[in-house]
Amino acid sequence: MSPAAPALTLWRQRLFGSPLTGLVTLALAFCLAWVAIPLIRWALIDATWVGTTRNDCAPGGACWVFVRARFGQFMYGFYPPDERWRVNLAAILFVVAGAAIAFAPQRLRLRLGLAALVALPLLGIWLLAGGLGLRPVETREWGGLMLTVFISIYASLIAIPLGIAFALGRQSELPVIRLISVIFIEFWRGVPIIAVIFLASLLLPLILPGGIGIDRLARAVIGLGFVIAAYMAEAVRGGLQALPAGQREAATALGLNYWKATGLIVLPQALRISLPAMTNEFIALVKNTTLVLVVSILDLLGIAQASLADPNWVGMNMEAYAFSGTIYWLICFALSRWSRHIETSRRR
Repeated sequence: MSPAAPALTLWRQRLFGSPLTGLVTLALAFCLAWVAIPLIRWALIDATWVGTTRNDCAPGGACWVFVRARFGQFMYGFYPPDERWRVNLAAILFVVAGAAIAFAPQRLRLRLGLAALVALPLLGIWLLAGGLGLRPVETREWGGLMLTVFISIYASLIAIPLGIAFALGRQSELPVIRLISVIFIEFWRGVPIIAVIFLASLLLPLILPGGIGIDRLARAVIGLGFVIAAYMAEAVRGGLQALPAGQREAATALGLNYWKATGLIVLPQALRISLPAMTNEFIALVKNTTLVLVVSILDLLGIAQASLADPNWVGMNMEAYAFSGTIYWLICFALSRWSRHIETSRRR
């Protein structure tokens, strides 16, 4: 028997195990073909891939010439072309650091992770914003995919530590700490994210002392970070509640104080349990970065919409949204598969 035979038998049972199941399978296959075939013809078969203007595009298919012509803006926004090497270098450093941590021996991962957590955010801001020998680039020139990734990473650097801290605070036996944690979590969970971005962008400068200003991108990142921190806190709290009480009791019996028991025994296990939920919140953060458009910060989707205002490319809505949507899907799908891989590898 071939190795594929059991898999074929399983799929046959799932798809055609009974007359009703077979009928539903055929109906769904018909609906899928009805939608997919025209979409494939538009996006691939009848599409125009080569050219410089919309006059080169054939009718009836996607005009990917538009994406080629605006590809630099989709990736970098209005970042100066001669300085885009800094964005590429920052991306390479983050990828290399992540790979080094993933493939490093177990005993070195924590040290490498802490070193990267301290050094990379500061290095990334220096490369992108400039100063200290590099040409300054104002954040109003940032945009596109680089800005989406920047907001996602730096908002998560705020959200994850705050989420863990407030999850522990909500489980605290001290009434004051528990009350502060509950107020923070429930307030930020109850306010729409778009309202938070507006408040952070418009009201924060009014309540700060005179002479103190915060860049509007930083305000948006802080607002998103606080909202996602509240959701992260609930995800981590679920992991803490799922952990058997005997784990902390055993740590206490061994003579460990609260901080050692939490840091060495309780929290690592709770985070492993909470990893799928935390990944979902990070995926939501990536998609919610599109809301910064309301304060004129042009992320990937914002650049896609702004590019449609060009008279030379009016009417390219389908191409702009299909391209940006595909990138968002690829990012979110990769995060989902990574989370699944981490979860299954730790079960072995």
